[in-house]
Amino acid sequence: MRAASAIVGTLAAVSVGLAPNAAAADAQSKQWYLGPMQVEQMWKVSRGEGVKVAVIDSGVNANTPSLKGQVLVDEVPEAVNFRATDDYSGHGTTMAELIAGTGAGGGLQGLAPGAKIVPYRVQLEGLKDGAEKEKTPLSWEALRAAADTDAKIINMSIGGMTSEEGEAAVKYAASKGKLLVAAVGNDGHPDMPAAYPYVVGAAAADSTLAIAKFSKESSQGFADLVAPGVAIPRWCDVTFRAYCDASGTSHSTALISAAAALIWSAHPGWTVNQVTRALIDTAGRSWPKDEPSKYAGYGFIRPRLVLENPNYDAGAPNVDPLAKVNGGDLLAKSADKDEKADETSPSASTSASAASQAPEKGSTGGTSAAGSSAESADDSNTLWIALGAAATVIVIGGAGAAVLRARRAG
Repeated sequence: MRAASAIVGTLAAVSVGLAPNAAAADAQSKQWYLGPMQVEQMWKVSRGEGVKVAVIDSGVNANTPSLKGQVLVDEVPEAVNFRATDDYSGHGTTMAELIAGTGAGGGLQGLAPGAKIVPYRVQLEGLKDGAEKEKTPLSWEALRAAADTDAKIINMSIGGMTSEEGEAAVKYAASKGKLLVAAVGNDGHPDMPAAYPYVVGAAAADSTLAIAKFSKESSQGFADLVAPGVAIPRWCDVTFRAYCDASGTSHSTALISAAAALIWSAHPGWTVNQVTRALIDTAGRSWPKDEPSKYAGYGFIRPRLVLENPNYDAGAPNVDPLAKVNGGDLLAKSADKDEKADETSPSASTSASAASQAPEKGSTGGTSAAGSSAESADDSNTLWIALGAAATVIVIGGAGAAVLRARRAG
């Protein structure tokens, strides 16, 4: 058992880099990445329909203009402590809007407005009231619960899941075929669960496509993909009256989850391995794919390149593209175990069948990452990416491009 103090997760973006100057009417104008990513073109193919994203965070306010009709509160498990979903900081609501917001009322426009959100409120540092904590689960408990649902993607823009139960919950969710997306952090160290195996770690870039300083200092080899994460609006607080400008790998996590939702919606028969591989293979980078960058992993997400090609080949459905750093394909191991059980137990055949129908690679977690500033756009750490171009050049000079991503801690 790890230290008890690490059980409660963190929401770094709550207090860092906030400037209350973005009214609801201004929010979309500050989402600088929507145009370059060519969202209108992508939405002609997919808006994320049919995909549910579990958001493990501070809760979700289902009544903001942008989220009306987008949040499936009734699908949160009825077990004790799980039905409280009210957002106590505004952070979880922001993540939900970045993923699936409709943009109604001038609110945040989600990258996958056809997807649906299933909200899991967990105990994070912003939850002060003792009575509220009594009816709010720990993050690993919510992760296990979400793993047993039909949500395909689990977004955790949080940190602090450092207990043995947390690590076990990650493996459990991965074995269930969930795509787990996590933020690498903002505080100078890689965060959990992003640093666990079977987790896609999210790094952040600014509008010049330079890797943010807080992201670079925190990733330490655990970044897999890069997404926008600097100077993006978020709800200031629980009054939900205004947006503030904020930065963090929390935002990046939500946008990677949304990109995955777009792809999975367009290819509902794909497994998590194929969705993850598609994100990796189409990411913008200038280094060899088999030598991921220490700070940017496989590069900047470009889901449009998958969506624009109806014949896109995502490779083998049962091979984890991150198996080398994950220590093997956990889903395959789980399927093998089920097949062996099937030979001796009639009840096990149902379990094996369910696993074979949804073989998806795991990745989860994240850090509510709010960094203070982006790294300057120099040759040592800048992502030069033309998001709308088929060919993209990313330059992360110096040691960054040559350093292999660190093997994940088990």
